[in-house]
Amino acid sequence: MDALDKKILGIISQNARIPFRDVAQQCGVSRAAVHQRVGKLYEENVITGSGYHVNPKLLGYNTCTFVGMTLEKGSLYRQVVEELNAIPEVVECHFTTGRYTMMIKLYARDNAHLMELINGKIQSIPGVMATDTLISLDQSIGKEIPINE
Repeated sequence: MDALDKKILGIISQNARIPFRDVAQQCGVSRAAVHQRVGKLYEENVITGSGYHVNPKLLGYNTCTFVGMTLEKGSLYRQVVEELNAIPEVVECHFTTGRYTMMIKLYARDNAHLMELINGKIQSIPGVMATDTLISLDQSIGKEIPINE
């Protein structure tokens, strides 16, 4: 990845909807060059997706929650991930070190819905020994990793 790739990445990571002609103008290259570079970045998995960010609150999901999970054995991780993936409200899952075997992020409509998700779905997954729930009061920072040129 050269300096031009990093410059393109820096621009499109801030606004995925920016037209390639605008990116090309900012970079001093042709639109075709930007298109080719972005295609290469997708092929190399540097760019793993693009799209819109949806505001969960406007869809009725008012509670953002992080759940630390302890599994009976770390080797159950993949099976537990499959079960969690079937729960639409679970939006992130991480295999972690430290206090928890894994950490998930989910959105619930309200506290009753959160309780249903944790008690009725997550804690009933085979291999889940314990959960620790942390409710986010506000997201203060949400950004992409910086692109160093």
